[in-house]
Amino acid sequence: MLEVNNLTKTVKNGKSILNGITFRVEAGEFVGVLGPSGAGKSLSIRCVLGLTKASSGDIYFEDNKDRIYHLTQLSGKKLRYARMKMGVIFQGSNLVRRLTVLENVMLGRLTRIPAWRSWLYGFTDAEARRAMKALNQIGMGEYAGRLTGSLSGGEMQRVAIARAINQNPALYIADEPVSSLDPKNARSIMRLLAPLAAEKGVLGVFHQPDLVAKYCTRMIGLRNGKVIYDGDPSSDSDLLREIYGEELDELADISSLSLHEDDPLSQQIKA
Repeated sequence: MLEVNNLTKTVKNGKSILNGITFRVEAGEFVGVLGPSGAGKSLSIRCVLGLTKASSGDIYFEDNKDRIYHLTQLSGKKLRYARMKMGVIFQGSNLVRRLTVLENVMLGRLTRIPAWRSWLYGFTDAEARRAMKALNQIGMGEYAGRLTGSLSGGEMQRVAIARAINQNPALYIADEPVSSLDPKNARSIMRLLAPLAAEKGVLGVFHQPDLVAKYCTRMIGLRNGKVIYDGDPSSDSDLLREIYGEELDELADISSLSLHEDDPLSQQIKA
């Protein structure tokens, strides 16, 4: 469970970027966050992860053992410990290209082993088997020995998902995981994320309303740092216009690449 209450962020010049963001994510939900550029989507995620300090508000996170962390009150080692319970998937995958695929997946649990062991001899055979299980789960087992730098963008993002799975997190957080991928690979990644939500919950930032409508169980719409919609992901053209404003016209071009012309949502975006 993740609970965000009245989250605000004000920068040095006094401008408010986040203006009372409030939402919850429960196990079993795949929540997609949409909004125009500058709406506060990725900044909200950074505040949840403690990568950016919120100006005010509260964030609570419950792990697999029913322990609740007041994230906005944590720092240093305590914050890093709580963050270990989240499986994070970034836009650029954040993999070490010179390492093998299997080694990258094992790095997902690096913070859970003693520092002295990582310096002396690294991971155990049991940890390697655990990482292989995660790779097999996303259909990348045969790539285990490949150098990560030799993979395509879509393959790297699959490895990033396997790394997150290997962490056994209480929640998955995906910050624009498909924005740099072609439509086919984007759909493939969404198909991998959806079943993860059934067990642990997924919170993701996306730019494609069509993908959110098809794969997510709930949609949050942000505009000017505020939640202006929280509900069914099957959005119509009026709602999308309210969320995106003039940027909706740009989304129509994206939609034409990822949806068939007769898809109802494609017609709504272009309306």
